[in-house]
Amino acid sequence: MSPQPLTIARPSKGRLKEQAETWLSDCGFRLDIDGGERGYRASLKGLPGAEVRLLSASDIAASIDTGEVHLGLTGEDLLRERGVDVDARVMLLRALGFGRADLVVAAPQSWIDVETMADVDDVAHLYLARTGRRLRVATKYHAQTRAFFAARGVADYRIVDSVGATEGAPAAGAAELVVDITTTGATLAANNLKILKDGVILKSQAHLAASLTIGWSEAQLSVATRLVSVVEARAAGRSLSALRWPAEQDGAAQLAVARWVSAGASRRSDGVLVREADLFEVAGALAGAGVGPVSVTRPDYVFEAQSARIAQLRARLGL
Repeated sequence: MSPQPLTIARPSKGRLKEQAETWLSDCGFRLDIDGGERGYRASLKGLPGAEVRLLSASDIAASIDTGEVHLGLTGEDLLRERGVDVDARVMLLRALGFGRADLVVAAPQSWIDVETMADVDDVAHLYLARTGRRLRVATKYHAQTRAFFAARGVADYRIVDSVGATEGAPAAGAAELVVDITTTGATLAANNLKILKDGVILKSQAHLAASLTIGWSEAQLSVATRLVSVVEARAAGRSLSALRWPAEQDGAAQLAVARWVSAGASRRSDGVLVREADLFEVAGALAGAGVGPVSVTRPDYVFEAQSARIAQLRARLGL
């Protein structure tokens, strides 16, 4: 009997689907979809032993949480909405740098004296005393809204489930406040809403996340290790530059770059691997020491001997 594959969930539609495909391709993994563009299962060329399931971003969050898949690519906002105890069931392996959006509390711009959550608390008390009703907060993010409001001592409110466009709820008379996801704030502003100064609940982005509730075999963890090591190596390659100097000048060069090596740069044979941000400063130090010519290359991948995140995942799984 062949071993069960590692299951990975990837977004099936929208901007997040396109970004996930681009990210996987950049890491060197090509997606082969079974049944054409409308298929719901796929494989990754370059990662044998893995099966890809194509789901909506919200279904991916649920599938990771309930243990239907081993790994998934989805927004942190959707994962956090699974409950305040989600970290007991899900481990965030890596932020992916796309799908960025903020989950925020927004109030009408006409509320000129309301700028913070403390102001909301004051208004909520007055509103309840005057009308006998609690402030309505329109949102699709119930769990995170409750946790955020509770942490700031705001109790006199009630959540109104947002069915359509959340930002339109105050204008429609359906709510006084909104908690919604935004990338630029432009849509909120267009609906005459303002983000509270301390109203950012979560700065979200897409994550590669692992389920802690599904059963893991050593074979499946081995496939996950290969995926994560490639992902980390590709990210490291994009952020590092390799400088190389003539072998006969190695002594002077080592002295010139000693400060960066002590700060974490990696020595190589007749060279050094430094952060992209430090490249010109290191090159200047070498030139000042009379070392040259110095060549610069940018590696596609930089592999480490071990992945700290996989070690943490193994520990949490008890493997």
